Amino acid sequence: MSSSSSDDEMTALQKHVAFFDRNKDGIIYPSETYQGFRAIGCGVALSTASALLINGFLAPKTKPPGKLLSPRFPIYVKNIHKGKHGSDSGVYDAEGRFVSSKFEEIFQKHAHTNPNALTANELMEMLKANRAPKDRNGAFASWTEWKILYSLCKDKDGLLHKGTVRAVYDGSLFLQMEKERASSSSSSSSSSSGKKA
Repeated sequence: MSSSSSDDEMTALQKHVAFFDRNKDGIIYPSETYQGFRAIGCGVALSTASALLINGFLAPKTKPPGKLLSPRFPIYVKNIHKGKHGSDSGVYDAEGRFVSSKFEEIFQKHAHTNPNALTANELMEMLKANRAPKDRNGAFASWTEWKILYSLCKDKDGLLHKGTVRAVYDGSLFLQMEKERASSSSSSSSSSSGKKA
């Protein structure tokens, strides 16, 4: 995806990862993955580990055919569907398109407490149900993605809401989280500077 590509031309999975393409050149380097995780409120250690793991896993899978793997471990947004891991929810199809029936299935099967949200236990139940036999890497990737999402986005009652999960799949949640974090940090810095005055 070059900066000239429109959102309409992108699959849901491409939109999901495009948030981390901080300079919008269609390539995500580990430094950009790190910056993206920091922008949504993750700490330095988690952001660093995520950048190393995600780029280390996806760079070889998404590199264009015939191209040597760069030591900078770039992720190519246009090829992100090639990096799909096993033991996932199936909400993205093989091409990275959003499958609404699979999305609804998450809540139909696992949202026992509230039809439009998941508790921590229901989330673990879903991950266990999606786990493919002998797929440790895919299971670990799914567990990590969902646990980070839950820790960042659960409400005060420990519920991860359907609308939040839906927004993850098209990447809009990340933009919203970055804006909220930026506005809260600017308001806190202005209030602290007001106290000093």
